[in-house]
Amino acid sequence: MTTAPTTQRARAVTRYRLFWPAAVLAGLLLANLAFTPDFFAVHLKDGHLYGSTIDILHFGAPLILVSLGMTLVIATGGIDLSVGSTVAIAGALACLHISEAADPASLGTVLGAVAIALGTAVLLGVANGVLVARVGVQPIIATLILMVAGRGVAQLITDGQIITITSEPYKLIGGGYWLTMPFAILLSGMVALLTALLTRSTALGLLLESVGGNPVASRLVGIRAMRLVGLVYVFSALCAAVAGLMVSSNVSAADGNNAGLWIELDAILAVVIGGTSLNGGRFSIGGTVLGALIIQTLSTTVYTIGIPPETTLVFKAFVVITVCLIQSPNFRAKLARRGAGRRSGVRPGRPATTTTNREVGA
Repeated sequence: MTTAPTTQRARAVTRYRLFWPAAVLAGLLLANLAFTPDFFAVHLKDGHLYGSTIDILHFGAPLILVSLGMTLVIATGGIDLSVGSTVAIAGALACLHISEAADPASLGTVLGAVAIALGTAVLLGVANGVLVARVGVQPIIATLILMVAGRGVAQLITDGQIITITSEPYKLIGGGYWLTMPFAILLSGMVALLTALLTRSTALGLLLESVGGNPVASRLVGIRAMRLVGLVYVFSALCAAVAGLMVSSNVSAADGNNAGLWIELDAILAVVIGGTSLNGGRFSIGGTVLGALIIQTLSTTVYTIGIPPETTLVFKAFVVITVCLIQSPNFRAKLARRGAGRRSGVRPGRPATTTTNREVGA
């Protein structure tokens, strides 16, 4: 008697947008227990929290930030391949300013470095927005220009060297602690919360989805589509710049060649895993955060299991493809139809033959 309602409730839960990303993340976390029995253990030492789960949140904070900006860009039907270069440029500018300052450890020097990095990010975002919204260049081409040129600019800033610094205030951004938690976790969580509030508690999210779903219709009803598109590219650049500050702060150095390398691909994967369509339109901030945590947990799991470095990317790609297939409603529907066909003895794609049909044919 209760089987049908239970089945219906189960189907309703699995149709929820965040169910599959959350289920995959939980599965990856639980899989680590087989290799690390105290994986979920969290310790308090010297007023700081330590543990594997804390490390996942800590090291995943830059990816979460970049993915948040990428989500809004993709929601408008665009793409931003320049975020990795923006990460490198922001970190290089901040570290260069601190290294050349008379007092690298002063708060004023650090605030100046942060302002320079964020200001430059705004200019980079405006450049992308103008090319896409005003000039009409395809987003993948417009941002590919900065992706290539920006990496060269970052290396010019660092003169092809790794700039090392010693500054405790700057160290706080990516490697420090506040209220027992890594400051990077608190910062990325605050940005994610503000992004969710702005896009879901106001009309901004609906406007972005309208521009991404049907840009022509959105302009006809009076939505300033070009301005919104330009703003999301600026927001994406700002998120990437903060991520760059985190990365360089955590290691107290700026590497123009390797900082943020391929983070744009991980961000796109995180957005897709979170349920946002690359065609634009509907998006999910919560899904993006879960997607970024899946990517970071997967990286942690790879190192925990001890998979050889040369096969890490192959393993990562296989898991990501599997996750995307599990999330696909069409793929699950095909599996369900195939399973139903096998149970009934009917081959998929071929209609059942009944006695009535044979009699009519006779």
